[in-house]
Amino acid sequence: QVQVVESGGGLVQAGGSLRLSCTASGFSFDDYTMGWFRQAPGKEREGVSCISWDGLNKRYADSIQGRFTISRDNAKNTLYLQMNSLKPEDTAMYYCAAQPRSYGLRLLEYSYTFWGQGTQVTVSS
Repeated sequence: QVQVVESGGGLVQAGGSLRLSCTASGFSFDDYTMGWFRQAPGKEREGVSCISWDGLNKRYADSIQGRFTISRDNAKNTLYLQMNSLKPEDTAMYYCAAQPRSYGLRLLEYSYTFWGQGTQVTVSS
């Protein structure tokens, strides 16, 4: 049974930091590119960042470039997102997702197979 579980969200002041984690089970973690997406109230879900199966290649959305860092630990089947210099516009539900590694490094929602339930990040001004 596939499980993808995010954690680490919460309420933080602008300028603060949070580290999100995503633990996966039920599939071969290192056969998948892993990604983070987010959805703010009233907006469509958008891709934030993704990382190749071996951790060597990463991709970031322009809106978070230089502030967020994605990483993974294949031995622990865990994906991370370190978020620094948070802004109120980063407030959203953050989702972890898995994409077959043969698809490359896409940040397209439809190419991801497995999804978590999300963790809420709220940044106050």
